Amino acid sequence: MSYETIGLERAGSLATITIRREKALNALNAQVISELIGAVGELELEDSVRVVVITGAGDKAFVAGADIAEMLDLDPIQARAFSELGGALGASIETSSKVYIAAVNGFALGGGCELAMACDFIYASAKSKFGQPEVKLGAIPGFGGTQRLPRRVGIAKAKELVFGGHIIGADEALRIGLVDAVVAPEELMSRCTDMAKTIAANGPLAVAEAKRVMHQGQSMTLEQSLVLEQRAFGELFGTADRREGMTAFVDKRAARFEGK
Repeated sequence: MSYETIGLERAGSLATITIRREKALNALNAQVISELIGAVGELELEDSVRVVVITGAGDKAFVAGADIAEMLDLDPIQARAFSELGGALGASIETSSKVYIAAVNGFALGGGCELAMACDFIYASAKSKFGQPEVKLGAIPGFGGTQRLPRRVGIAKAKELVFGGHIIGADEALRIGLVDAVVAPEELMSRCTDMAKTIAANGPLAVAEAKRVMHQGQSMTLEQSLVLEQRAFGELFGTADRREGMTAFVDKRAARFEGK
């Protein structure tokens, strides 16, 4: 597929999606969101790709938010459709068999913060800023912010951030659990690459199943989620990868996983 607002590059088991609207601080409009959904779907079909990094072009913004100019004249029905489009993007990332890392290199506000939270990890440069300031515009987060933020930082802190429309720095985001690591700007992509290599060396079917059961288990009771885990554990014992991984351990050699 060809894209106008994003770049898609591959390097072995790692793919990188870069949002390329630098003059607009990489703001999300319908075209960007649609192209991101397309890229996620494209990568899902590629067995060689194990980890995907999402970042923004330039050094000012990951994604500074949704495109307010495009949203200004939306009526309620159009606004809901736009919210559903953003929701579809978040769902496509969360349900993907690949691991997604948000490399936040600047502002991650509104829809940008929501996009990052849909990823499995958030690694941030020390100069990054995070927030859900939609109430300052008379709106609320519409791409999952009211639901994913409490799951990351707790309901009280999420309310404080959303109700107040506060923007916080990278260190505060790390302290409250919104991001997973803060590094110097020049080290951001190498940190993501190092993690990608670590993940790619593991069994891809096992990683995908671990992601699936952890995500689905969040909406279940503990008892239900434990059953989900037990079923997945058992099913993996029918895979060649599981036999290869355990055989390699016994033989004291590196495993050669094939995703089978």
